[in-house]
Amino acid sequence: MTYLVTILYIVAFAMFIYGLSGLTGPKTAVRGNYIAAAGMAVAVVAVLIDIRDTDNWGLIVGGLAVGVILGVPPALKTKMTAMPQLVALFNGVGGGTVALIAWAEFLDSDGFTTVDAVPSVPFIVGSLFAAIIGSVSFWGSLVAFSKLQELLNKNFEKKVVASAKLFQLANIVLALASIAIAVYIGVQADPANDPTPAIWIVALLVVAGLMGLFVVLPIGGADMPVVISLLNALTGLSAAAAGLALNNQAMIVAGMIVGASGSILTNLMAKAMNRSIPAIVFGSFGGDGGSGGTVSATGGTVKATSAADAAIQMAYANQVIVVPGYGLAVAQAQHAVKEMAAMLEERGVEVKYAIHPVAGRMPGHMNVLLAEADVAYDAMKEMDDINGEFSRTDVTIVIGANDVTNPAARQDSSSPIYGMPILNVDQSKSVIVLKRSMSSGYAGIDNPLFTADQTSMLFGDAKKMVSEVTEELKVL
Repeated sequence: MTYLVTILYIVAFAMFIYGLSGLTGPKTAVRGNYIAAAGMAVAVVAVLIDIRDTDNWGLIVGGLAVGVILGVPPALKTKMTAMPQLVALFNGVGGGTVALIAWAEFLDSDGFTTVDAVPSVPFIVGSLFAAIIGSVSFWGSLVAFSKLQELLNKNFEKKVVASAKLFQLANIVLALASIAIAVYIGVQADPANDPTPAIWIVALLVVAGLMGLFVVLPIGGADMPVVISLLNALTGLSAAAAGLALNNQAMIVAGMIVGASGSILTNLMAKAMNRSIPAIVFGSFGGDGGSGGTVSATGGTVKATSAADAAIQMAYANQVIVVPGYGLAVAQAQHAVKEMAAMLEERGVEVKYAIHPVAGRMPGHMNVLLAEADVAYDAMKEMDDINGEFSRTDVTIVIGANDVTNPAARQDSSSPIYGMPILNVDQSKSVIVLKRSMSSGYAGIDNPLFTADQTSMLFGDAKKMVSEVTEELKVL
């Protein structure tokens, strides 16, 4: 049976890696997800075979049932706009599970001691690391979920962001306390000593949990997708550490894959915002989540337009670029946009889609939305590929995007987003910005593009206004 378990683990690892490789492109992403999920099912079967002599089958089956009941319905019903929240929640559950495993191992081994042997160093270190990082990830992910779901009071968030320095100081104290408690538990883990009281592992989980709360609370909403990716990486590392403690190869490999891929994604997202990870964690912006602010500070004049005028501009253009953003996702306007693009293409207008790496609330957000509407993958252009096209573009229509089109990132050295790579929308001959209102974006700062000479604003729900533009195109 041991050989069978080993073989199943190897098969599961291969499926994890092969499935992950499929996530590199939209055409293979769905298949990659299925393969990785099947790999996890194989790993679960291997674990069940490995513990076949246990007397706790009732708890195991009950746990699997609870996991399915709590996991499947949200995954099926959650809208694409809320997917980052779901990722944060699921990631938090993973971190919390690892922390509970560390707690259970502490209790099961009488404080990481054995009756007649010196405890294994990997077992002790892995368990304590898993306890700290798992607890940080769990509570930090809950805060990230609450921020994205807008469950936290806005005034409270602003006060917390304004007190970021105090939180940073508290985190240093909490980090040192976590290390001190972990070292004490590790030193006490010797058969020659009395078993360490359970209060110490509880204290470690509580202190680490507070650190998770205090790390994420002061971080602004604009940085939250990066934070979720970072927490995801930490959860993977904590799972690998727990696997090391339990001598479970599946947890080690799966945890390292999650940790490595999450770290790479975090770094890519930070680069897309031209910010370092420490700057995001310790010096965030966008605390109000885009709930207020107007473009009045830019000093320009806002020019409103109508669906009819927008249709005329695009109908007689040679090239139109669509810039999708979170507003498009909220309005579920992707199918309406595809219909509008089809009408333009029938008139001989070339239509392209400009995708910024952090448009929406997570990488690939816009690609998935547009793919749902059967937009050709070749028409979706990454920022580096499309930026040279804007100066040759007759009309660019921005649908719900804000911060990723803000020219202040190039022009205003005092702006919080200065240096962030953006889509060069302001270089287009004509720009139509479709928004509900003049509110600022998720970073909570003004956008001079809205008052530029070549820009006109089309106010209203994205899906409704795009549909109205399509209807106008039909009668031209």
